[in-house]
Amino acid sequence: MVHARQEVVEFAGLAQALSVNIGTLDANWAEAMEMAAQAMVASGRPWVLDPVDVGATQFRRDVCARLMALRPTVIRGNASEILALAGLGGAGRGADSADPVAAAEASARDLATRCGAVVAVSGPVDYVTDGIQGFHVANGDALMPRVTALGCSLNGVIAAFLVGQPALSATVAALAYFGLAGECAVRGANGPGSFQVAFLDALYALTPQDVTAGAKVRRA
Repeated sequence: MVHARQEVVEFAGLAQALSVNIGTLDANWAEAMEMAAQAMVASGRPWVLDPVDVGATQFRRDVCARLMALRPTVIRGNASEILALAGLGGAGRGADSADPVAAAEASARDLATRCGAVVAVSGPVDYVTDGIQGFHVANGDALMPRVTALGCSLNGVIAAFLVGQPALSATVAALAYFGLAGECAVRGANGPGSFQVAFLDALYALTPQDVTAGAKVRRA
């Protein structure tokens, strides 16, 4: 939540992990993002890149190219964003994906190999890969995309799970946890508004044992 260049490096120094989301981008914010990422890399701490609508403009593509050169630990986006980031286009519109997850799996593996990052492709069934291993995570509910910024929040959860943990397994666990919270929340929700409140409560209430029992993870 910090973007001022005057303080971003200091705040990054206090953080155990960083999430960088390019959704509301301008030149000053882009510079601050790079400074924060550089600070994390220098300290050996994990950071997550969310390339929001990277295919929409040249500015976004340029900023993401510079950020990717700083070796993110995890790249998490929808299928259209991952395809665009890999240089293969993508039919996204705004932050929404018009491409299925399956269409981006090969690109995700290639991107992970080239960048040395774990790449997560979000969708009805998520795909996560480090370029060698791959996993599908089927947790979640159809109401989740109806809540604004829920996907952006996921990156903060992934970043938290990365602290002190292997990147691939931590990312898979974060996606399962987040999706399972959605499955719990929908039971008491009447629509996106009540779902959002119930979702926050579910995130709070879920235990590691709940996630182990409810995770819908399989090797891809």
